[in-house]
Amino acid sequence: MEKSALQIARAAYQPKLPKALQGPVKVKEGAPTQSVGNQDEIKALFPNTYGMPVVEFVPAESENKEAINVGIILSGGQAPGGHNVISGLYDGVKSLNKASKLYGFLMGPGGLVDHKYVEFTDEFIDEYRNTGGFDIIGSGRTKLEKEAQFESGIEILRKLGIKALVIIGGDDSNTNACVLAEYYAAKQYGVQVIGCPKTIDGDLKNEQIETSFGFDTACKTYSELIGNIQRDCNSARKYWHFIKLMGRSASHIALECALQTQPNVCLISEEVEAKQMSLDDVVTYIATAVANRAADGNNFGTVLIPEGLIEFIPAIKKLIAQLNEVLTDPQTGEPREFASADEQIAFVKGNITKENLAVLESLPADVARQLCLDRDPHGNVQVSLIETEKLLSRMVSTKLAEWKKEGKYNGKFGTQHHFFGYEGRCAAPSNYDADYCYSLGYNASRLISNGKTGYMSVIKNTTAPAAEWVAGGVPITMMMNIERRNGANKPVIRKALVELDGAPFKYFASKRDEWARQTRYVYPGPIQYFGPTEVCDQCTKTLALEQGK
Repeated sequence: MEKSALQIARAAYQPKLPKALQGPVKVKEGAPTQSVGNQDEIKALFPNTYGMPVVEFVPAESENKEAINVGIILSGGQAPGGHNVISGLYDGVKSLNKASKLYGFLMGPGGLVDHKYVEFTDEFIDEYRNTGGFDIIGSGRTKLEKEAQFESGIEILRKLGIKALVIIGGDDSNTNACVLAEYYAAKQYGVQVIGCPKTIDGDLKNEQIETSFGFDTACKTYSELIGNIQRDCNSARKYWHFIKLMGRSASHIALECALQTQPNVCLISEEVEAKQMSLDDVVTYIATAVANRAADGNNFGTVLIPEGLIEFIPAIKKLIAQLNEVLTDPQTGEPREFASADEQIAFVKGNITKENLAVLESLPADVARQLCLDRDPHGNVQVSLIETEKLLSRMVSTKLAEWKKEGKYNGKFGTQHHFFGYEGRCAAPSNYDADYCYSLGYNASRLISNGKTGYMSVIKNTTAPAAEWVAGGVPITMMMNIERRNGANKPVIRKALVELDGAPFKYFASKRDEWARQTRYVYPGPIQYFGPTEVCDQCTKTLALEQGK
């Protein structure tokens, strides 16, 4: 395969490891833990893996050098750095014993169930070090939640002599890892399960997990593009650019990109919900910024919009929640089937409350139709398909036209639209993500060699130089609570939303009025892999603010 000059240079990069993982280690255990919510219910569901302590690795004189066979799965959407988790795990198990083997299950959890796999070799792994994407073995969204799947999985694990399985994924995938760890522990199958925190959305974090991998690289990639657009915007001075960014369940990406680029407007879904804002309130907020800049002679600007914004508008959130209920068959838990789109729309309108029907009918016809019809494989509304950036710009244009008639606005409003999603999911990992991911994988090998199961690999203190990072593990049950999913109560890892009283949002809030009226754009430029550490090795602004750095 032909390679670019950058690929060749990056292949030679040796990711940095914490000092704690550079030699033999032993486990330092903390106090017993409990789940973040619904403690009694979670304990009852996970009796074999609940209450375990947080662990930290500290230097030791020697460690277990027994050969171990390990399997690995990439689950869910792609995130930069996945290949380095695998290479870190590979190097980790080989450092314990050269006879250890690492197997990759193809195309996600389905590869485990269907017994499709590859064995990694030095030559195979070396082709993918420090590269973006998940193409080394592919990823998938098969949920591991049924006994038949678990039993099919144990067949291939026994055949290959695999004693531990590492699942790289987001909150849903690691919830599945937790369920699988409990099942294998209850059955005494002798297979450990370890999770790794992945998602560019940044919503898999807590007191123990500083950040999910891929978030740093994705945000830097998007911020480069936003900066390019802002430079163009400030050059032509005739368009408002409405930019939708990935992040359905939380607005971490939008907030981080705003901190890096200083746009005129950035909407934060969690704030919209907290303030009980209506769709018209959101439109008015943007239109006001447009009008104020027009009054200064600036008929241009940028607006950042989280992908899931519409789902956080309280009235629409209630509507979507009921749509998810009524369009799920209560007997099977599967999406209801309809003969035609018109039949489905009629069913929806006849089975939701008058309040929700009024909200549905207040929306533009095309958006209302999308809400009624477009479902994901689990029967939920596909919010990401709604072109929120175009919906908002259209509604802002209408409001500005009304204001112009009333003499409240005198300007020109031209628009351009963008959605940045796939552009950031498989970028070559930044130095931060390359190091962080390699450490997560290497650290997972030590959790396995120390007999841990139902744990997530965690690396902390990552605002410091890599040598000072802290390695260890956190019980996955510690992050779980009970939530309503597809018409039923289920144990899941609690998503981390933007905290409105947190340092990153507070800093943003202190600056946004200035950014809205004036042109204070920052142009981050492309990710740098070579050069001074202050350019190449920096973490996200979100993490730096959270850590007070």
